[in-house]
Amino acid sequence: MLAARLLGTSSRIVKFNRHFHTAKASFLPIVQFKLSDIGEGIAEVQVKEWYVKEGDTISQFDKVCEVQSDKAAVTISSRYDGVVRKLYHDVDGMARVGQALIDVEVEGNVEEEDKPKKEAPSSTPEVSKSSSSPPSTASEGAHPEGKVLATPAVRRIAIENNVKLSSVRGSGRDGRILKEDVLKFLGQVPADHSSGSTNIRTTHQAPLPTAKSYEALKEDVAVPIRGYTRAMIKTMTEALKIPHFGYNDEINVDALVKLRGELKDFAKERHVKLSYMPFFIKAASLALLEFPGLNATTDDKLENVIHKASHNICLAMDTPGGLVVPNIKNCEQRSIFEIAQEITRLMEAGKRQQIGREDLVGGTFTLSNIGAIGGTYASPVIFPPQVAIGAIGKIERLPRFDRHDNVIAANVIKVSWCADHRVVDGATMARFSNRWKFYLEHPSAMLAQLK
Repeated sequence: MLAARLLGTSSRIVKFNRHFHTAKASFLPIVQFKLSDIGEGIAEVQVKEWYVKEGDTISQFDKVCEVQSDKAAVTISSRYDGVVRKLYHDVDGMARVGQALIDVEVEGNVEEEDKPKKEAPSSTPEVSKSSSSPPSTASEGAHPEGKVLATPAVRRIAIENNVKLSSVRGSGRDGRILKEDVLKFLGQVPADHSSGSTNIRTTHQAPLPTAKSYEALKEDVAVPIRGYTRAMIKTMTEALKIPHFGYNDEINVDALVKLRGELKDFAKERHVKLSYMPFFIKAASLALLEFPGLNATTDDKLENVIHKASHNICLAMDTPGGLVVPNIKNCEQRSIFEIAQEITRLMEAGKRQQIGREDLVGGTFTLSNIGAIGGTYASPVIFPPQVAIGAIGKIERLPRFDRHDNVIAANVIKVSWCADHRVVDGATMARFSNRWKFYLEHPSAMLAQLK
């Protein structure tokens, strides 16, 4: 009887042990992937886009996210192989250098400093689920998981125009809504689009100016100053320390208009979008060869003016994220078509808010084609540490006298120059402008000097 009891007890123990072993689980360590110092004194960035989500398997050098500083857009790549377990920031949220971006489950040992810390709840505000983001509808097919991707600037435009972003189809990456998408939406829907109807106009007749209505804000809206706008605040504050002087002139561009018309088909065959800006930039580069003191920068102590060997000509661009001033490197070595291709590349990157740091640093001279939007004259502000900038107005068809005193119709542009009067005198600016004007009025002379 005792033996039977012992055997029964032993049998039960064996069964218990086998059950314990089948329930055993293994846990892999978690590391925090933190935002590293990306240089240029940047302490904080805005998360513009996630390329991963929780549960994704990633490898070293895989893209994790894209962040926007006040200087450039930067793509962050993984340093680990593993599985993403946590995202620490929402899209458009702010991340500081040294702060965790994601948690990654990895194999192997983990350094103590890489282990996740028990942190207080994030101070990053949650995206409010207000009436402006209703439950998904058929028109939200471009927004995965019902999330609307848009920058603060685009959201502000939508608020000001009483537009539900969930009703706008985004043309950016992963359905991101760009400024152009909102403006296009405003031009397609009737003024009472807030009712939910999205009937698109089928007529080709241009809409009347009154077809689009604007409503006043019901309350004050605080818009965070981020990204490119923050950079421009710093730059323009420094620019106010520069004593500016201005010089204006007008140029007859009949010959240039004719030449561009002759080259448009030739350019199209080579997939080149040929605007007037490549001619303006190339003419400036040729003129700068004669006046190197304008292709220059000042040092921090204002003890030297550095005449730059490369003509890295900046062009002011209006983007969904604000004003940005990238530059085209080595314009003195490029043809007009090559400059046109660079402009197209920068404009496309600007629309996606993906202009890299390398395109934003090293500029030596700036042109702003404000006439592409409107206006004739402007008062451009120097982009420090550069010493000169030009603003070009729109082409106008105006009456002018020819050499026989006959009134003719002429294509005319106005240019407004500003220079740092500490290091550039008025005579130099006038002579440079005359040379630039000569190349635009006689574009064959410009083409003759291309290498």
